[in-house]
Amino acid sequence: MRRPVASKVAVVTGASSGLGRATAYELAARGWRVAVGARRADELERTAAGCRQRGGEALAQPTDVTHEDAVLRLAEAALLTWGRIDAWINNAGVTLFAPLEGGALAAHRQVIETNLHGALHGARAVIPVFRRQRRGTLINIGSVLGKIGHAFVPSYVISKFALHGLSEALRVELAEYPDIHVCTIFPYAIDTPHFQVAANDIGRHVNAMPPMQSPEKVARAVVDLVEHPRRQRFVPRIAELGLVLHRVFPRTMERLLFRALGRFHLGAPEPPVEGNLFRPVADDSAVHGHRPPRLGTPAFLVWSARELLRIELDAARRRLQQWHLTRTTP
Repeated sequence: MRRPVASKVAVVTGASSGLGRATAYELAARGWRVAVGARRADELERTAAGCRQRGGEALAQPTDVTHEDAVLRLAEAALLTWGRIDAWINNAGVTLFAPLEGGALAAHRQVIETNLHGALHGARAVIPVFRRQRRGTLINIGSVLGKIGHAFVPSYVISKFALHGLSEALRVELAEYPDIHVCTIFPYAIDTPHFQVAANDIGRHVNAMPPMQSPEKVARAVVDLVEHPRRQRFVPRIAELGLVLHRVFPRTMERLLFRALGRFHLGAPEPPVEGNLFRPVADDSAVHGHRPPRLGTPAFLVWSARELLRIELDAARRRLQQWHLTRTTP
């Protein structure tokens, strides 16, 4: 059984639902004091109440991370209440399903404002605190899509690649502070409201891709990283294997990914929606979502193996045709 971490203070953004709420609960269960920030005051209070039920102290501070002054107020509230901040978790994030040349440019910008600038605001608020304390841990909630491209969510991918860059830059800036840690976690698909509340300009129903993991599992990984910092962590760890395959066979893996997304990620037609991009929506408050993968992991792996064979046979056929053309052309 874990021993409570007495008097330690953590701040979690995007804590009114999904991974943010699950992370706040996990911190509270381990004895942390938790300051939670998000746009919806009522749901934020529910998160704080859940933290108290799990044995932790909690403070709710309504926060829109796209506004730096609001993020500063979140940090100030934690400091005024408990006098310190030991960990800051940049979790707030939104998504837009639309090709880069589609959807309103303002919508693409809002994704980057929330996912990247929101984390930048968090870092600017807490790094001076960490410098004064000469210790602290900053966790940036990234994504596997901060390491590999993905169709239909270009602004999300851009923001997550940039978030990884933010972590890298801060590590160098803080290199002379051995007890200040900057960590990035790279999760794969999580069973949160993410998919059902995302903005969608493609006009097709969106489901998660297999294998989906529970927010509680990822929250445990996040809090483990808070308590035992390291530069980065993938959840699940096997996600790193996919990145290795992409480095070795980039074109093949990109074709496989595009075909899989078109077949299993996007479903039946539905009207475009703004989702929670600019303001919260009604079903944006649960820990779990209701857009599970359209097929199980074993079936998906079988399909992927067959599709890889088709892609490789097609590539071999084209190479043979090109070789034959060069041999027969005068």
